[in-house]
Amino acid sequence: MSAKQVMTPGLRHMLIAVTSFSTMNLFVKLLPAIPPMELVFFRCLVSLVICMYLLRKAGVSWIGEDRLRLALRGICGTMALFLFFITLKKLPFASAVTLAYTSPVFSAILGVLFLREKLKPLQWLSVALSFCGVIMLKGFDARISLLYFFLGLGSALFSALAYMFVRSLKGKEHPVVVVFHFQVVGTIAGAAASAWHFQMPQGWEWAMLLAVGLLTQLGQINLTKALQTEQLGIASSLNFLGVLYAGLFGVLLFGEHVTWLNMAAMAVVAAGVVANVIIGKRAEVIATANIVKPYD
Repeated sequence: MSAKQVMTPGLRHMLIAVTSFSTMNLFVKLLPAIPPMELVFFRCLVSLVICMYLLRKAGVSWIGEDRLRLALRGICGTMALFLFFITLKKLPFASAVTLAYTSPVFSAILGVLFLREKLKPLQWLSVALSFCGVIMLKGFDARISLLYFFLGLGSALFSALAYMFVRSLKGKEHPVVVVFHFQVVGTIAGAAASAWHFQMPQGWEWAMLLAVGLLTQLGQINLTKALQTEQLGIASSLNFLGVLYAGLFGVLLFGEHVTWLNMAAMAVVAAGVVANVIIGKRAEVIATANIVKPYD
C-alpha cells in the first residue's frame, strides 16, 4: 500500500487539527489568570466572527439542515472544552492533555455502536496499545485527584460525542456551518457564565486570546473536514499525537522531566496510532478492490 493511500486528505486535515489544538492548549495553559468559561467565550467568539465571514463569502446559510444534531454537537463540544480548561488549569500540562486525549477510545466505541462503523480486531489492539502508551507516559501521578481525573475523562467523553455528531453530519452540512453552531453555543454559554466574574485581560493576554481563537478556527475547520471524510475510529486516533506535543511542551516550557520510560511510552503511542491508520486504510483499499473489479 502506497503512502498516498495511507495519508489521505482526511488524515492530513486531522494532523493539522491536532497540531492547531495542541498549540492552542499551550496558549490556554499560559493564561492562568483567565477563568475557564471566559476562555471558552473568547475562544469561541473569535472563531464565530471568522465563521460569519467565511459563510458570507461562500454564500452559505448559517441555519443548516439538521439543527438538532448541530445543536447537540455544539453542546457536547462546549462541555468538553469547559471541562478540559478546568483540568488544564488545575493539573500539570501533560496530565490534563493525557486525560483529554483518551477520547479516541470513546470515539471508536461510539463509532461502532451508533455509526455502524467496523473496526478489525487488530485496530482495537492498536487503540489499546496507544491507550497503554498514554498510561505509561504519565504513570501514577499523585497530583491528580479523583475529581479532576473524572473531569478529564468527562471532557474526553464529550469530545467523542461531539466527534460522533460531526461524523453523522457527513454530506449533510457545510463544514463551516458545523463549526459555526459550535461557536454560537460556546460564545453564549461562555458569556453567560462569565458575566458576573469577568476578568479583564491585560497586555499580552489579549494577543494570546486572539491566537487561541485563530488556532481554534484552523483546528475546527480541519477537524470537521477530517471527520466527514474518514472513519471516526481512524481519524480520532490521531488525537493521541497530542500527547506527544504535550510531552514536548512540558519539557521545553514547563520544566517537566522526561525519562527513557517516558520516551518509550511516546513511541508506543505513536506506534498504536500508525498501526490503526494503516490497518484501517488497508481494509478500505481491499474492500474497494473487491467491489470494483476490472473485467478480465
